[in-house]
Amino acid sequence: MKVLSSVFLMLAAVLLLPACAVVEGLGAAAPAVKTVATAGHAYTLHPGDQLEVTVWKEKDLQRQVLVGPGGGISFPLVGHLKAAGKTVAELQKELTAKLQKYIPDPAVTVALKQVAGNVVYVIGQVNKPGAFMVSGPLDVMQALSRAGGMTTFASKNDIRILRREGGRQVALPFEYGDVIKGKDLQQNILLHAGDVVVVP
Repeated sequence: MKVLSSVFLMLAAVLLLPACAVVEGLGAAAPAVKTVATAGHAYTLHPGDQLEVTVWKEKDLQRQVLVGPGGGISFPLVGHLKAAGKTVAELQKELTAKLQKYIPDPAVTVALKQVAGNVVYVIGQVNKPGAFMVSGPLDVMQALSRAGGMTTFASKNDIRILRREGGRQVALPFEYGDVIKGKDLQQNILLHAGDVVVVP
């Protein structure tokens, strides 16, 4: 089992090379939030993210906008626009298209000023438990790797992913022993914002 754990950690180190930065100012009691940038995947916007939108030569259209709880933003001339689930580039393109009705060839820039969404948690028998801010798709195995792998005391086949669905919490099973052998790979799900990976 120790050999398998070592192999897993070496593979994870090769496959996952995201930068992990601690976000300052969370307070002593709060876990450090690390940013996981998954190679090849652009960050998608989430409720609570803060954006800066500028339109060249249009001072009245330079705004700080917040992605609301429903995933949308409001912007002059455009009105309400869905932002959650889109990349910054996609939102910028859509804003440009909508503003073209009112402004000839608008030069629109959208910048992500503050990230508030897409945090996942890994707790229990892992070497580096904590909260991780994800800037791209992250599955269970990758999350375990970012948490430094499991300790020797971990119950590897009793892992649970706690998720909020429709106002209630569900526990999704994850058997590490099967996944590492290439079995039941559908267990290795992509994590959602707010998911908690529990390693007993």
